[in-house]
Amino acid sequence: MEENSQQITQLLNQWSNGDAEVLDGLMPLVYKELRRQASGYLRRERPDHTLQPTALINEAYLKLIDQRNVKWQNRAHFFAIAAQAMRRILVDYARERKREKRGGAEENLPLDEAFTIVSQEKSLDLVALDEALNKLAQFDERQAKVVELRYFSGLSIDETAEILNVSNVTIRRDWNMAKAWLHQEVIK
Repeated sequence: MEENSQQITQLLNQWSNGDAEVLDGLMPLVYKELRRQASGYLRRERPDHTLQPTALINEAYLKLIDQRNVKWQNRAHFFAIAAQAMRRILVDYARERKREKRGGAEENLPLDEAFTIVSQEKSLDLVALDEALNKLAQFDERQAKVVELRYFSGLSIDETAEILNVSNVTIRRDWNMAKAWLHQEVIK
């Protein structure tokens, strides 16, 4: 795994330095993790969701390779940006479905057991969560990132700590604080 991680970081550095040809070698190395992230996102969607993990990965990958002037720090940085891209795609998809329904029923996103601030009977609108996370990011960007990585990407405390370069204790504290804040903001 360490060798794979170093190889990914090396390819990302080459890409940052303008070598677009490395993208052909990068995709096979990152595909499995991107699929895990996409599957994590889609597990939280409604059962009849029409977007499949492969389509979500493809759309996110297109957004990632379209990035200009990004100085990739390492593989963790890449996957954090990928998680953000997938979140944006799903939020845009949910907004489009709402527009198509012209004010029809809200698209709800059931919360997983890790996001225990909501009881089993309640559900959360993905667009409302996105708006709340954007608001949270205005005064605590790290807490918003923790929610994005833990909830949307399904990353563990350890993986989130590695990506954000902080301790596990800090991630646990941020996770708990963000859940409490989101509960007040969204699930009123």
